[in-house]
Amino acid sequence: MVFGRGRKAKQEQLTDPGETQEAVTDASADDSAGTSAAPVRGATGPFDVSEIEDQEGYVDLGALLIAPAEGLQLRLEVEEATQRVVAVTMDLNGSSLQLQAFAAPRSEGLWEEIREQIGQSVGSQGGQIEEIQGGFGTELLAKLPASGADGSHGYRVARFIGVDGPRWFLRGVFGGEAAVDRDAAAGLEGLFRQIVVVRGENPMPPRDLLQLRLPKENAVPAPQSAPDLGQPERGPETTQIG
Repeated sequence: MVFGRGRKAKQEQLTDPGETQEAVTDASADDSAGTSAAPVRGATGPFDVSEIEDQEGYVDLGALLIAPAEGLQLRLEVEEATQRVVAVTMDLNGSSLQLQAFAAPRSEGLWEEIREQIGQSVGSQGGQIEEIQGGFGTELLAKLPASGADGSHGYRVARFIGVDGPRWFLRGVFGGEAAVDRDAAAGLEGLFRQIVVVRGENPMPPRDLLQLRLPKENAVPAPQSAPDLGQPERGPETTQIG
């Protein structure tokens, strides 16, 4: 696993409108055949740091501990104005998963409200949102109009998932084939379930980003399993939740 630096996140796949609709239909059909609600935490993860015995072996990015995996690349994304790290993107087998962790109220989750806001944001950009059921419960499939380098018209596709934990909320955005193909997403979904969130004890307003950072020097696991850390970069606007 390699840990490198990149410049611009590409969370969403540009596809032909007909191709996208077919893929979306297939994904929805798969979901409708399953259960309407699936467990999203507990023994299946993602985990709170209090739920694991040892932090050894993880890539330590501050608020997130990432399990290393063969072929995994990690890219940190920063906010230009503040140079603050605002997200980490996992790249695996041609697909991507952008991660952000937020402070949340002790008594209630954020995902339901955030889904509504994402829908409003995508709609204001001329896109479409569909709620689907998946392994992490209710998910959002977003399609935004986009133009290719050759002037062709298609859609950028992203699949949003969210997990409410103890005083934190973890949001993921799948891009590439993983956004529309469950089989292609399997590897990243498995890594998402292994993520450990370090909320910290400091009081924070709900929705504040939990602090991410570069891993400490010499803290990355052995080269054969170490991730590639990409250059800090800004993530797509459609993935923001306010």
